[in-house]
Amino acid sequence: MKKVYYLSSCDTCKRIMKEVGVDDGFVQQDIKTEKMTKEELAEMAKRSGSYESLFSRRARQYAARGLKNQELSESDYESLILEEYTFLKRPVFLIGDDIFVGNNKKTVEAIKVKLNA
Repeated sequence: MKKVYYLSSCDTCKRIMKEVGVDDGFVQQDIKTEKMTKEELAEMAKRSGSYESLFSRRARQYAARGLKNQELSESDYESLILEEYTFLKRPVFLIGDDIFVGNNKKTVEAIKVKLNA
């Protein structure tokens, strides 16, 4: 299975999806219009190793809620991501049994390698 969780209003997501060649073979889920389920997020966390690894500290709500000064648990990260889609580090690619989270260059290159294997 090939799936990507992204935000349609995010230029970085759109650029990466174009760069790696997301096509009709991908299930594409815009997390703003089609909320993630608890089960989908749990699967992502299982693959990535934690909810924290999926959590974006760049989200505007992170500073607005003063979360920087709080000690957050795995269940806090899970709840926050489910409550507010912008807390998901994106894009998230599920390709076969692998997961690729975020937009750094190494991650994008790893996606390309996986897709061309």
